Amino acid sequence: MNRNTRVNWLLGTGVLIAALVTFPITGIAGDTSETMEDALSAAWPGMAKDATVVDWEGNVLREGSNGYTCFPTPANLSANSPMCMDSEWMEWADAWSNKKEYVADTLGISYMLAGDGGASNIDPYAEGPTADNEWIREGAHLMILVPPELLESFPTDPHNGGPYVMWKGTPYAHLMVPIGSRE
Repeated sequence: MNRNTRVNWLLGTGVLIAALVTFPITGIAGDTSETMEDALSAAWPGMAKDATVVDWEGNVLREGSNGYTCFPTPANLSANSPMCMDSEWMEWADAWSNKKEYVADTLGISYMLAGDGGASNIDPYAEGPTADNEWIREGAHLMILVPPELLESFPTDPHNGGPYVMWKGTPYAHLMVPIGSRE
């Protein structure tokens, strides 16, 4: 699938909107340079320099060459939540947003080095914190997709001080790897 087709597919299905924050999202704030800076803050510098950048309105702000697509923080969030995803994460996001089955058969990596605005650790479709959905805001982290059997040896406790499985028992389970202090 070429870059423009993938971007149109992504935006048409609204995948990252749901995968990133589980809130309705409309547009972005700021000018293009601020949007680019925010989107690229999700990645480490060597990866960011060759990543594609797309805003939430579907505009490709910069074509890249390394297979990663970076998105800025949605305008409705006060906390930084930019994300850079590889092609496996794009497939995952399509499955999640369309409530389709998904099974990772290869490694996928997504960067959120600026942290995130929060999500339930147990309910992939929670729209906000409740008393029983284990809402967590994570600082800088990676999200890693692996075949499900490889997740079995990791805890689900986000407070354990290391990697943990988010959304265990669902087709959307993935490994969260904190690399900084929690927000």
